[in-house]
Amino acid sequence: HSHVLIEPGTRIGKNCQIYQGAVLGGEPQDLKFEGEKTYLKIGDNTIIREYATLSRGTKHRGETAVGNGCFLMAYAHVAHDCIIGNNVILANSVNLAGHVEIQDFAIIGGIVPVHQFVRIGAHSIIGGGFRVPMDVCPYMLAAGYPLKIYGVNKIGLQRRGFSPHTIEILETVYKILFRSKFNTRQALEKIKSDVEMIPEVQNILGFIEKSERGIVK
Repeated sequence: HSHVLIEPGTRIGKNCQIYQGAVLGGEPQDLKFEGEKTYLKIGDNTIIREYATLSRGTKHRGETAVGNGCFLMAYAHVAHDCIIGNNVILANSVNLAGHVEIQDFAIIGGIVPVHQFVRIGAHSIIGGGFRVPMDVCPYMLAAGYPLKIYGVNKIGLQRRGFSPHTIEILETVYKILFRSKFNTRQALEKIKSDVEMIPEVQNILGFIEKSERGIVK
């Protein structure tokens, strides 16, 4: 579409749709940026709506990356060094600070600010208008102020073909991790001893073990 600004260092995949006023590959809004050569890389079949802004990376990572099949709605902002997976949806005016990681099929509701270095797990969903200060586990639904986990993203998982058995196991993990009296370490130990280690459970455990900011509970 017309009136799109694409700065040097931007790499765009096949069949993308970019709407009026979007700015791709602008300089990072980071005082430590010294003009080094960095990139913005966008995968195939991604839609970027009006006035979205996506910055290049800094020397920390060298690039900002957006995967395939993503949908970034109007006025969304993706800051420097963010990593966005495949089939991610950012609703209107989502604001990602630097170094945020969003895994595949995550959905973030409108007007959500995400703190720098936060990780948002695969197939999770975050309600509109709520601040995200810590990591959000895969497959979960988060909302409220302060943000908390309200359950498994059951409808989203059903739509993507997850089996009833898998969803049932994830609901058991949710109850142990977020609705029991166990602290996180104790909950992880109980999950490892009592819950069937399907790949989705392994993903949650690995996600938590790699968390540096801690998880939303």
